[in-house]
Amino acid sequence: MEGAISVLVTQFKVHAGKDGSSSSLSKEEFQGLVVSQLPNIVKNASDPGVIDQLMSSLDENNDGELTFLEFWQLIGKLAQKQAGL
Repeated sequence: MEGAISVLVTQFKVHAGKDGSSSSLSKEEFQGLVVSQLPNIVKNASDPGVIDQLMSSLDENNDGELTFLEFWQLIGKLAQKQAGL
């Protein structure tokens, strides 16, 4: 599990850092992460409407960006779905 956590943190930082700040994901960075890292789990990830809806459901403070904690909600939801819970 330690390796999985390391990969999640690293991928977040790599994608978040594309605009210079590795502390949050912009919409474009989030879409890039989802398209490249979750192509079989998040269907139609290249559709901006899908990304808008998904990002809106995660962006608790409505600032248009996702912090790691907001992003972590997605990981939890996807893990529950994969586990059939």
